[in-house]
Formats: sequence, structure tokens, C-alpha cells
Amino acid sequence: MLNQKFAKVFFGFFFILFLTWPLAAQTLLRSFDELFPGLSESNRSGAFSQQGVIRTIRRNGELEFIPVQQSGIDIYSRLLRAEPSFIAEALHIIPYSERTFDRLDIYNAIGRIGDLKGRLYHSRTRQAEVPLFEEATRIDSLSGNNPIPDPPPANVLPSSEIVHMRLKDINFGDTFYQVNMNAGVHGITCSLINTKNISYLFFPAIKEGRFLAAFYVEPLREGVLIYSMAGADASDFVAAMIDIPSSIRKRLEVFIAWIVDGLKATL
Repeated sequence: MLNQKFAKVFFGFFFILFLTWPLAAQTLLRSFDELFPGLSESNRSGAFSQQGVIRTIRRNGELEFIPVQQSGIDIYSRLLRAEPSFIAEALHIIPYSERTFDRLDIYNAIGRIGDLKGRLYHSRTRQAEVPLFEEATRIDSLSGNNPIPDPPPANVLPSSEIVHMRLKDINFGDTFYQVNMNAGVHGITCSLINTKNISYLFFPAIKEGRFLAAFYVEPLREGVLIYSMAGADASDFVAAMIDIPSSIRKRLEVFIAWIVDGLKATL
């Protein structure tokens, strides 16, 4: 008799847990205002808009999108490794639709390297929408150049991973990057750095390690946070021919759209 009563209590407890777990999991998520309490109203509303909010500043300019120190979010220190002349910073909240996303969804979205191919941006010089990256290929190693396919979606989230890729850039030709991903308690940090010189008209425009984009992606109560920065240290010769702040900004915008669409593809 005692065992029967215990079994009823045991299964009743887990039945209640099963019903209430989605709500409990949602309350465990952090909120946007908890992470970014000092934003102006215009920046906050911009973050929740369809386009998000993005701005470009010089190296010594003052950042506007700064998470609270106790959040554990730090992509700025990663960006400084590139010693950038200009920095683009961006905030986006992607609202949930069919379901909430988790860290595994984010990891799988970032793993879709091939989906960077053909992403459009508006070219002022051409007055048309053109693909920023004509090719996007995962490659086998830092020193190699052998294409390998993107893996199928993972079922288990790794604590960290390094990926190499080659992007055929409309302005700079073949460019090579290392992508570093680290899973934290709440979200995933991802940094992308050029592993070879980036050239423009056969001149070295950005030296190895001097272009870096960093992303922090976390499921929040309101939606998925994409907090990102990009920066580059370009030669004076190239800076005189190319609008470097605009070049950094449009690449960051394309990378953000890639992550957003990758999340939608996990549904």
C-alpha cells in the first residue's frame, strides 16, 4: 500500500512538472532591461525594431550599447585585439514566433556557413542590391583551403568550437576567417577574425588579424538578443578610396541577418 501511495505521489509530481516546465523555463530567462538598463529610449525602441539599431564610431569614440558588468557579456575586449580604427556596434531583439529558441538553436544557426552566400546589401556606387559574398565555404583548416560541407544540425551543444571559412567578397575577393564559438551559461559568444591579409586592387587593405566581428546571442524573455560589434584597422591608402565605416557596417548587418535567418531555419 505504501509503495502504491509513493508511486502516485511520484508520478503526480512529475506530471505537474511536465505541465509547468515551459513556464518555469521562461522565467529563468533574463530580460533585456536587466542586461542593458542604461539605454536611451530611442536606442531601446530601435533594438526592438525590425532593423535593430546600429551605429559607427571612431576608435576612441564612446560606446552606447554597454551591458551591465555583472551580465558576464564582454565582446568589446575581443574586438580590441584587432586595434580597429572604426567600430560598428549593434543591438537586435528577434521576437519569438512559433517557439522560444535555446543555445543549441543559436549554435546550429551560426554553423550554417554556406547561407552567407548571396546575401544582398544596397550598393550606393552601383545603385542596386548586390551580393556581398559571392561564395561562402567552410574549409578544413587554417592553413588549408579544401572545402568541406556544413555538418547537419547538432543534437548536443559543444562548449567551444573553431571553424574556418572562405568568403568571396564583392570588394576584396577571397577572404579567410576563423570563427571561434564559446557556449556560456546564458548564451553563445562568437568571434570572426581574418586569418590572411584582405586586399583591395592588389594592395593589402587590412592586415591579418585586423578585421574582427564579435557577437553575443542569448535567448531572453522578450526574444533572442543579438549584441554585436565589428571593427577594422585599414591602411590609410585604402581608407582614402573606400568608406571604411560604411564597409564595416554593411558587413555587420549581413552577418546579423545571417544569424537571424539561421534561427528561423531551425523552426
